[in-house]
Amino acid sequence: MDNKRKLIPRDISWLSFNARVLQEAADATVPLRERIRFLGIFSNNLDEFFRVRVATLRRMIEFGGKKVKLNMHLEQSPDKILEEIMILVLRQQSEFNHIWENIRLEMEKEKIFLVTEKQLNREQKVFVKQYFEEEVRVNTIPLMIEQIPQLPYLRDKSIYLGVVMTRQNTAFEQKYALIEVPSKALGRFVQLPAPAGENHIILLEDIIRFNIPAIFSYFGYDKYDSWVFKVTKDAEIDIDNDISTSLIQKIEKGVRNRRKGKPVRFVYDKEMDSGLLEFLMRRMNLARKDNLIPGGRIHNFRHFMDFPDVFPKRSQRRKPFLHPLLTGTQRVTDAILHNDVMLSFPYHSFNPVIELLREAAIDPDVVSIKITAYRLASNSKIVNALINAVRNGKMVTVMLELRARFEEEANMEWKERLEEEGVKVLLGIPNMKIHAKLCIIRKRIQNRTIQYGFVSTGNLNESTSKIYGDHCLLTSHRGIMADINRVFLYIEKHKTHPDILKGCKTLLPCPGTLRRELLKLIGQEIRAAKKKKPSGIILKMNSLSDEILIDKLTEAARAGVPVSLIVRGIFCMYAEGKKFRKPIKAISIIDEYLEHARVFAFHNGGKEKVYISSADWMVRNLDHRVEVTCPVFDESIRKVLKNMMAIQLNDNVKARVLDNALSNQYVRTDGKKVRSQLELYSYLLSKKSKAIVFEETPATPMAPTAEALKIEETL
Repeated sequence: MDNKRKLIPRDISWLSFNARVLQEAADATVPLRERIRFLGIFSNNLDEFFRVRVATLRRMIEFGGKKVKLNMHLEQSPDKILEEIMILVLRQQSEFNHIWENIRLEMEKEKIFLVTEKQLNREQKVFVKQYFEEEVRVNTIPLMIEQIPQLPYLRDKSIYLGVVMTRQNTAFEQKYALIEVPSKALGRFVQLPAPAGENHIILLEDIIRFNIPAIFSYFGYDKYDSWVFKVTKDAEIDIDNDISTSLIQKIEKGVRNRRKGKPVRFVYDKEMDSGLLEFLMRRMNLARKDNLIPGGRIHNFRHFMDFPDVFPKRSQRRKPFLHPLLTGTQRVTDAILHNDVMLSFPYHSFNPVIELLREAAIDPDVVSIKITAYRLASNSKIVNALINAVRNGKMVTVMLELRARFEEEANMEWKERLEEEGVKVLLGIPNMKIHAKLCIIRKRIQNRTIQYGFVSTGNLNESTSKIYGDHCLLTSHRGIMADINRVFLYIEKHKTHPDILKGCKTLLPCPGTLRRELLKLIGQEIRAAKKKKPSGIILKMNSLSDEILIDKLTEAARAGVPVSLIVRGIFCMYAEGKKFRKPIKAISIIDEYLEHARVFAFHNGGKEKVYISSADWMVRNLDHRVEVTCPVFDESIRKVLKNMMAIQLNDNVKARVLDNALSNQYVRTDGKKVRSQLELYSYLLSKKSKAIVFEETPATPMAPTAEALKIEETL
């Protein structure tokens, strides 16, 4: 790394995160299907990286390097960063191919074979011909691309077969054709007839390859060669400033234009015919510098997240369980009117969130429900509960963020359905996404208003709650409820009342408040350390890239504040420094579940402050989104959250060190193996409603060591 930089470039740091995902695919202790799934996640991540980040850097070059419009802090020119990106991507692609080859060999040991069109036995050939005629042919449209003046629109998430047809008696007469592989309609994998005890699987493109002579039989060619390629396009949606156009119309236009986005990457089989490659490049106006990435025979590995479950050894993923305070026959509503309840997904079940809304829908005393929605499940039980509430006469308001990236079309469909049912749908604020995860339910009992609801770190999505690590605070705290009302009022009245969020007395909202309060909290720890008093900061988040807050954390380390960081993804801070009086402990955990929660803890002179948040420490979250950071008042919940982070800080199986060199070295320590996601499940399952307290040393009360951590025998 270039240590003259003040920060690690955001995009280089992100590629380091994706390398950690690739490490999981390489880990022989991970079940084979999960390893394949991690390859799919890596591939899908990289696709989105090119669609969004590489596309943005290329736009910056087109704009002459202007930074202000795109809200990017860059210490290097965009073209230099693009050069560095390509070096890393090609290196990772090579590692990817090596890992896939090893996995394929391991699959064969398990009698699982990925068969190509050239490896079919007689029975399989008959099957493949029949499957093609019955299922595939009607979904394929072969195009003779030399005969049409313009290359057809190539879909961003599709793969294509580029075909070269020749006659054996003359090598000079050849034709080019194109076939889109209809994986969206048919899926990518087809199981073949196989000998007993074996599983044979063929890719859809190889079924097409086998049948290419039948597809083009009327042209009279006798030799056919084909190679897979895919195109990744700029996915940014430009929202114009035409005031006569509604936000819906702008987003619809943006989604349509996204389909026509400029290519930002062309990935192809390195064995592709050079003439066909040049032809495609010329037709797409691509040059050698335009992220042309030679790869293997298989592309769009994201589909491998859905590889057929034919493996004898399966993931031991445990089922979510009900929070101990919500067991029994009492309603979720009654429980949270008496106690705050912190749900920690995916360990705790998401069902209480749905039940809370279902109870509100049929409660005769409930008057209204207000909730935010960012990424909903495809068959959302949350939406069903809200629709039921409307049908029962409740006033329901949903803040639906139409600009959630890659969810725009789905959210527009949700908007139409909700409005048809009578739900009031809010569409947010221009140039500012609503990312806060909030719900407030209001009921009237004998002229008395009661309010309750929740604040969450993650999306209200019952599907992702099974694999995303998040926290959801169910509460009736008056201060929190009052401020949630202010947030909704701000969303509705931002034009006439732009300063409403300044009135928040409990929550720390963005924009405007959170950054200032975080600087103040870090500053208190710095002053305590300078006075030789106990101090400490523990932070958990997805991404850390904000320059101002990174500078403040660096100042804290220099002052001697124990700083511990758990950051899954982007990490732009140089966490190692010779001038640090206390070394920063910075780790990233990549494991079976996606670490998605944001938790901030400060020693605060012994009166610890602990927060959960929807916001990462990034410029976009702090200054350009509506976010909410919520204090945790219940002492037992604070201890549980602190213990959970302590367990993660002692992970010596799946934690990687976030060092200055981005080396992604695993944390390895002597003694007991601590795989934090397994430990957290056991901890939350065994502790019932009581918190487990870990001992603290006076010097570093917020940064427990492995020896200082005391947990029950059930772990």
